[in-house]
Amino acid sequence: MIQSRITSKAQTTIPAAVRKALGLKEGDLVTYRIEDGQVVMTRSEPVEDPFATFTEWDSPADREGYADF
Repeated sequence: MIQSRITSKAQTTIPAAVRKALGLKEGDLVTYRIEDGQVVMTRSEPVEDPFATFTEWDSPADREGYADF
């Protein structure tokens, strides 16, 4: 089992074995998913459109209002 400690600012260091297993390097993004009370961390690619995940803001009016951004 691999462990790391949470700081007073809720930060932690990703242990070297985990970084190596995921191929992580400085500046990479990681994604966290909660499944059945456990957290799954994966390496992720940058999102082209960061607002794509906000489906509640995906109406025709929203698309028209933010078309120039």
